[in-house]
Amino acid sequence: MKSLKDKIVSEGIVLSDTVLKVDSFLNHQMDPQLMKEMGEEFARRFAEDKITKVLTIESSGIAPALMTALTLNVPLVFARKQKSLTLREDLIVERVHSFTKEVTNDVTVSRKYLSPDDNVLIIDDFLAVGEAAQGLARITEQVGAKVAGIGIVIEKSFQTGRHTLIEAGYRVESLARIASLHDSSVQFIEE
Repeated sequence: MKSLKDKIVSEGIVLSDTVLKVDSFLNHQMDPQLMKEMGEEFARRFAEDKITKVLTIESSGIAPALMTALTLNVPLVFARKQKSLTLREDLIVERVHSFTKEVTNDVTVSRKYLSPDDNVLIIDDFLAVGEAAQGLARITEQVGAKVAGIGIVIEKSFQTGRHTLIEAGYRVESLARIASLHDSSVQFIEE
């Protein structure tokens, strides 16, 4: 997606060979127009899949997932990282490790919001090793729902995530695929 790649090049900051900072438009401050475009692109790519729910993890995945759900006219469900006094019963819990944040969280979704009849599109902001997407897929499958696919905003293709998810049988659609962050330069995979 050209507008996303342009934004990554103009505003992204390469912190290392494995870490890209995009907090000026995705992870802290958000570019609403770009979020809208990303949601429309995910909806276009999964238009034939009869999606009934969009699922993400708080917090950076919420904006692109919400725009996707809005375009598809389906509900958005987000897995919580923090425990809540109001979310205590009939929960699905999965442990998810964040490569970038170097932290492991128990993420939770209420069974009330996913059913065996659902065809779920998972949306995540980054794909590194695939832990978040796999955790959301396990949550989806625990209720008997189907994972229609996994939409990724920014994929670090030089890491194992894509391979892991495809080997597990999931369809992966990434809006920007990064081949390398070497020498503080973003190199994309051209498709």
